[in-house]
Amino acid sequence: MNPFLQAAIDEAEQGLAEGGIPIGSVLVHNGVIVGRGHNRRVQRGSTVLHAEMDALENAGRRSAAFYRECTLYTTLSPCAMCSGAVLLYGIPRLIVGEHETFMGEEALLSERGVQIEVLHDQHCIALMKDFINARPQLWNEDIGT
Repeated sequence: MNPFLQAAIDEAEQGLAEGGIPIGSVLVHNGVIVGRGHNRRVQRGSTVLHAEMDALENAGRRSAAFYRECTLYTTLSPCAMCSGAVLLYGIPRLIVGEHETFMGEEALLSERGVQIEVLHDQHCIALMKDFINARPQLWNEDIGT
């Protein structure tokens, strides 16, 4: 198992344990995790704290050059908002745990030069499928449907 994807999965599981949506993300710079996050919309009553946004927030203020040397790992394909943040900060590489349960803006990211690798991780898929089956209304709220 990729240790950075495992760190993102650990974040997703923490979010689920807190009563939230099980999506996790880590921002990696030169082989070191510099930001961790998980979806905290429920826990914080937030409209924007998806896992990727939380990881970026927890990485703190950084230079544009710094972000251009990072890789973002996420357990689930990123939505339009999170994809926009990847583009805004010029993050060149995205590693996605799975996109079977939700296909985000991967085509847009690819068109804009972001290198994407989808791992089709069975643990990530099962985590989301179980959550979507158990809490479909909360899931639909999170993805804006």
